[in-house]
Amino acid sequence: MKRYCLALDLIDDEALIAEYEACHDNIWPEIIKSIKGSGIESMEIYRTGNRLFMIMEVNDSFSFEAKGKADASNLKVQEWETLMWTYQQAIPHAKAGEKWLLMDMIFKI
Repeated sequence: MKRYCLALDLIDDEALIAEYEACHDNIWPEIIKSIKGSGIESMEIYRTGNRLFMIMEVNDSFSFEAKGKADASNLKVQEWETLMWTYQQAIPHAKAGEKWLLMDMIFKI
C-alpha cells in the first residue's frame, strides 16, 4: 500500500464551497467506480478555508498515468471534472493545466 497526498484550492466563495461539498456528499456512482477501479483503496479530502488536501491510499496496480488515460476516455469522469473545475482553482505555484498537485513529505515520526 502506498500513500499520496495532494493539494488544490477552491474558488474562495462561501456559496461555491458549500456547493462543492454538497457534490461530494452525493458523488456519482460512476466516479466511485472509476476511483476504485484504478487501484485507489481509499481517498479522503479535507478542507481548511479554500485549500483542499487529499489523501489517497493505493494498491500496487495504481499509476497516475493509467488513471489519467482511463479518465480521459471516460465521458462521465470528464463531465464530473468539468463540473468540479467550476469550484476549483489551481494553487498559486501550479503550472498551466495542473489541478491536484502532489505534496512532498517533509516530516514523519
